[in-house]
Amino acid sequence: VENIQCAIEPDLLYPLLRGRDVRRWKAEPSAYIIMAQDPVKRKGIDEDIMKTKYPKTYMYLKRFEEVLMQRKSRGIKDMIKNGAPFYTMFAVGDYTFAPYKVIWPNIASEITSSVISYKDNKLILPQHIITLVACDTLEEAHYLCAIMNSNIVNFALQAYSMRGGKSFGDPHVLQNIYIPKFSSKSYLHLYLANLSEKAHELSKNEDVEKIEKIEKEINEVSAQIWGLTEEELKEINISLNELKQ
Repeated sequence: VENIQCAIEPDLLYPLLRGRDVRRWKAEPSAYIIMAQDPVKRKGIDEDIMKTKYPKTYMYLKRFEEVLMQRKSRGIKDMIKNGAPFYTMFAVGDYTFAPYKVIWPNIASEITSSVISYKDNKLILPQHIITLVACDTLEEAHYLCAIMNSNIVNFALQAYSMRGGKSFGDPHVLQNIYIPKFSSKSYLHLYLANLSEKAHELSKNEDVEKIEKIEKEINEVSAQIWGLTEEELKEINISLNELKQ
């Protein structure tokens, strides 16, 4: 692909979160992406609108029309064949633009989840190799993040999914591991959300010792949610450490 430099409108430019940008409790975008996509129509923004509102961005994309038309995805080919703009993207919907998202990389040996929202007043958008779960509230996002980072979820996932594989952290996780739905009326759910918020704050200063204490507490609270005993949690922790060796 030709490497060019030109000016475009900032409106459709968003912080892009790549797989290597994600750590447990911390995710910092290292790139940007042009998102010329209508999340409601599930196709690229109409070309007439692009030409009128974002002419510089449109001309930039136009330079790559031939390359974009050669994409192998059958879904993309069918959409363009049915009249979608040549820059249409696949698997972009309203969930992509949710104000609060819980994310983790697909290709991994364990779940390393984080909560993302905005950077410089622009929504952070995750790369396609990152699983995202759209949430309605910040509390819900932090609750789910804490659950996903727990030893219990990681042990259950490693019991059936191939560590380091391309689909290790795919959305199948949520189909095969029972995650109780967030309830703002549940003390334990709110407690987990609070612990996740603290862990995110501590990760800014790399306070490893305090984060480890919070993670231990998250495991204990998560065990209560799933109705596990202290002995059962202890066995899970031992087994998980053995799997990591």
